[in-house]
Amino acid sequence: MTLTPPPPQQTPNSPPRVLIVGNYCHDVLIQNGTVVAETLGGAASFISNVLDSSSVSCDLISKVGRDFKYDVAHPPIVAPEKETTVFEAYFDLAADRVLKRVAACDPILPSDIPDSRFDIGMAVGVGGEILPETLEKMVEICDVVAVDIQALIRVFDPVDGAVKLVDLKESGFRHLMGKIGFLKASSDEALFMDVEGMRRLCCVVVTSGEKGCRIYDKDDETVVPPFVAKQVDPTGAGDSFLGGLVVGLVEGLDVPDAALLGNLFGSITVEHIGQPKFDSMMLQKVKDEVQRRKKQCNLSSSHNNDHDEFHARLSPARFQDSPLQPKLLVNGHLCDRS
Repeated sequence: MTLTPPPPQQTPNSPPRVLIVGNYCHDVLIQNGTVVAETLGGAASFISNVLDSSSVSCDLISKVGRDFKYDVAHPPIVAPEKETTVFEAYFDLAADRVLKRVAACDPILPSDIPDSRFDIGMAVGVGGEILPETLEKMVEICDVVAVDIQALIRVFDPVDGAVKLVDLKESGFRHLMGKIGFLKASSDEALFMDVEGMRRLCCVVVTSGEKGCRIYDKDDETVVPPFVAKQVDPTGAGDSFLGGLVVGLVEGLDVPDAALLGNLFGSITVEHIGQPKFDSMMLQKVKDEVQRRKKQCNLSSSHNNDHDEFHARLSPARFQDSPLQPKLLVNGHLCDRS
């Protein structure tokens, strides 16, 4: 199976350079009117967590206000006159999550991005901080750009900040889609674009939670299976998926295998409140299986499409994580699973 675009070309013996662009956020989880958790949020934070845990170096461009609460490995740009972007996620046992942006920091400008070359760029805004001119700058300096469609199509109610979506063709970004490498969307977000039209311009990856994901290329369509997970909080799952996908591409996997790695990291994330801390034994087992998979594909092209075997070998590693049982939201309290 040949998918476009190919993984980025790297200079021999030089580590790949990954650029992540998107704001950190303060996430507030509310259930039945009670605040049950406050965590570091923003797609960039979840993605950098996956890359850092996987020993993939990255540069991260993010803006926060002077009220930013967290110590992070990649320091943000501080906008002293602004507040950090804040999202409130409302959970009700009888309904899906409702997301509201209640504060917004400054957008990320082209001038905030270094004039340097990167192998992979990731445009992953969550609160409207990615501008068309910012994405255009990323296209200019990155060999391949992966975009989360939420960075392009989210709009916010002027009264209560409720997150709404607009069609991609109305977003102001449509003219740049032929210049990017990957466009990632959830199954709900995919309704706001023409998948058949977009797959002729770039590789489209649509995630479907417990159903895994689907990859659309110009000539091919591939279903990538999920990993079993008990969902506690869906926040960041798609971000961790995209981080895992990029880790796979950096390691030289083909796109379906890289997406399988994305499914693994996404499945772990939904079992945690906020960012997961990935188990070191799990990470080492995943690295070992990735190297095994690369050798297998190099030795025999007949194995290239045998993704079920790679899934079967990754599954035991998946359940190394984590020695701590995931938490449940029950009546406004975090409780251990029994």
